[in-house]
Amino acid sequence: MFFELIRLQFLKSVRSTSFAKSVLTNIFLGFIVLLLLLYVLGAGLLLKVIIEKLAEGQDPLTVLNSYLIYFFLGEFMYRYFIQQLPVVELESLLHLPIGKSKIMHILLLRSFISPINAIALLLFLPFGVQVILPASDAVGLIGWIGSIVLTSWILHWFMLWFKQRFEDSTIGLLIVVAVLFLGSGSSYMGWFNLGEIMKPVFDLSISTPIPVIVLAILFVASYWLCFKYHFNNAYLEDLSSEENVRFTDQSIGFFSRFGLAGEMANLEWKLIIRHKKSRTYLMLSGFFLLYGLIFYTNPVYASDEGISTIFIFVGVFITGIFMIQYGQLFLSWNSGNFDFFLNRRGGVEELIRGKYLLFISVSVVCFLASVPYVYFGWQILAVHFATFLFNVGILVHAIIYLALWKPKPMDLNKGAMFNYEGVGAAQWLMVIPMMVLPYLIYLPFSFLVSDYAGLIALSVCGILGIIFFKPLAKLNVQRVMQNKYEISSSFRQEL
Repeated sequence: MFFELIRLQFLKSVRSTSFAKSVLTNIFLGFIVLLLLLYVLGAGLLLKVIIEKLAEGQDPLTVLNSYLIYFFLGEFMYRYFIQQLPVVELESLLHLPIGKSKIMHILLLRSFISPINAIALLLFLPFGVQVILPASDAVGLIGWIGSIVLTSWILHWFMLWFKQRFEDSTIGLLIVVAVLFLGSGSSYMGWFNLGEIMKPVFDLSISTPIPVIVLAILFVASYWLCFKYHFNNAYLEDLSSEENVRFTDQSIGFFSRFGLAGEMANLEWKLIIRHKKSRTYLMLSGFFLLYGLIFYTNPVYASDEGISTIFIFVGVFITGIFMIQYGQLFLSWNSGNFDFFLNRRGGVEELIRGKYLLFISVSVVCFLASVPYVYFGWQILAVHFATFLFNVGILVHAIIYLALWKPKPMDLNKGAMFNYEGVGAAQWLMVIPMMVLPYLIYLPFSFLVSDYAGLIALSVCGILGIIFFKPLAKLNVQRVMQNKYEISSSFRQEL
């Protein structure tokens, strides 16, 4: 049955109109994954040397065992954003004369075949061979590496259950944030050292098989928990109505003041909160508001005037992250219903103006949310204000202009991580205006006058862009109208 389902999925792929593109994309992604796994293996081979350099005079095994828990905290985080069930439509299988339990077992087993599940083995096995094997024996090495790998695999099943149970919910996001802060913040604040609490478990695994046996039982139990939850919730009526009506009436009253464009902005907002991929982008925008903590607290980026050159990029990123992420797929979000707007008088024009309104409104919220960075100095607030003006005055038009170059269709219900639907060459080039345009204005004034003169220049350009907003926006509207039939034809292509 497993191979029969694989055959059906293969036939669906080769019959798709985008088969050639999918093959090339998968080959490229496979090469990238292989390269990353080789980097992980290289890090594993050098792990002993790295620990000896960082913790000179201490036993590498003792140091590693006391910090292993932080590896699993990091694994919890990247599994939350990356891991997902394999792409097999349950809707096309549940009505067939195939046992639902068989389908779920096959889905779960397929999900286990993932490069993520090889990371722990590739990273820590070379260290175990170098350190544990000479001092102990093969049994000790197997017990130690087995406890690490089983813990990683338990996280695999737990995360499949966790994401289905709490995905995109406030509770799930709070749990993830709590794990991050309690895991890492507890040691930083001196409350308790989580690594030292878990260290005896990994120490004991070298001398006795008890930890491995307990973890093996937990591994089976976590698989059963994951299986039972998916089995009990895999029904066609649940899949067809998946959270589609949760936020039907959730509109933003402020947008209604802007006429039809405001209604389109409200429609776009409903699209964002109803679908998995767009909600993920919205959540990531909130998460990346913390991006400045990496730079503003680092003395490496300090300068005499308090404004490092890199701060301009950080300001653009923080105050315009939603515009940059969501705007790069400008019309692809509407690929499924673009014909609806095309067939209504003024529908396409008002849709684009509504998107402009939404982008600028969210950028205002991001700027206001970044005001607490004034704690690190008034110059940081000045950077954010200047880059915010530049984003809403200039950068928004540049992003939309690039995003309108041969937009691709996209399935809104798929996740955001490693999903390249809707992504074309323009999206890869999007980083150029984001990186280059602000510096083309800022650097000449910064070098010739002062850093604050550069910020004033950015602000003035942004204000001019706001003043001439209508003619600038009209250029993108006209571009869509000139190519609307070509865009509509592209969106009708099967993914």
